[in-house]
Amino acid sequence: MRNPLNVAPAMAPAPIRDFGQTDPGLAVLRMAALIAEEAAEPDEDTLDLLFEQVEAGHLVDADAALMWPEIIRGPMSPAPSKLIKTVRGSGALVEILPEVSALFGVPDISDGEAEVDLGEHLMRSLDAAATRGASLPVRFALLVMNVGKSDSPREHLPVHYKHVERGRPRIEEICARFAAPEECRDLALLALEECERVHRVTKMRAGPVAMMLERIGAFDAPERFRELMTVCACDFGAHEGRAGETYPKAALLEVALAACAGVPATGSPEARQTARAEAIALAFRSERWSREAE
Repeated sequence: MRNPLNVAPAMAPAPIRDFGQTDPGLAVLRMAALIAEEAAEPDEDTLDLLFEQVEAGHLVDADAALMWPEIIRGPMSPAPSKLIKTVRGSGALVEILPEVSALFGVPDISDGEAEVDLGEHLMRSLDAAATRGASLPVRFALLVMNVGKSDSPREHLPVHYKHVERGRPRIEEICARFAAPEECRDLALLALEECERVHRVTKMRAGPVAMMLERIGAFDAPERFRELMTVCACDFGAHEGRAGETYPKAALLEVALAACAGVPATGSPEARQTARAEAIALAFRSERWSREAE
C-alpha cells in the first residue's frame, strides 16, 4: 500500500471521469490498465492519484457487472504482470478480486525449487500466456484457478489439501459477480480440477490416460482440450528455469489422443474405453499394461 500510515487526506480527491469512462470506479480500472500498457514505468504522481481514487472508495460503489471489460484488459495485455502489480500496489486488487489478492505470500510446491509464491507464480503464468497469444478463457483460468489455495491450513503448507473443493465455489462466485462468459467459467473450473492431474500424467498408466482424455473433452470438445493444454503449459512454464521449454505432458497426451483416432466410436462406453487404453498402451509401449492384459 502506498499510504502505510493510512492517514486520510484532508479532503477526498475528486473522482476521475476520464479515460473513456464516466463511472469513477470504472475509470480507476481503465486508468490502471492504461498505466500498465505504457512502455515506461508510471511516475509517482500517477500512482499516487490511482491510490487516492481507490482510498476514496470509488471502486466500492462501482457496478461489478460493468467491470468485466475493464478487468480483462489486464490479462489480455502484452504484459499482464505489470497490470497486476499496478492494481495490487494501489489497493485496487483487494477491492475487486480479493480471492486473487489473497494468493500473494502463500507458498506452493514446485518441482524446480523448494516452493513458489502463488501470487508471483500467477503473474509469471499470465505473462507466459501473453507470449503465446493465448485466448481470454486461458488467461482467465490462469488468473483464478488457484484461489482455493489462499487459506489452506498453515500447518500443511506448502501442500494444499482440498483446495479444489474450496476453489470451485469461489470461481463460480467470481464469474457470477462479473457476469463472465460461460467459456471462461467452464475452462477455469476444468483447469481447477485437471491441471495438477495433467502435470502428473505418466505413460506407465494407459488406462487412466484414456479416462483423462475422455474427462477433459479431448474427443468431443477438442478446442477446450487445446485450451486446457495451454493453461497447463503456461503454469508449467511459470516455474523457475522452465521458460520457453516444451511442455512434455501435452506432448504425451497428444500421442495418446492420436493413438485413439482409429478406435471406432461404436460399442459400449466400457468397450470403447478398453480399446482406447489398449491403443494408448501400444503407443506408449507400456510394459505395465502388457502385464495387466495377460
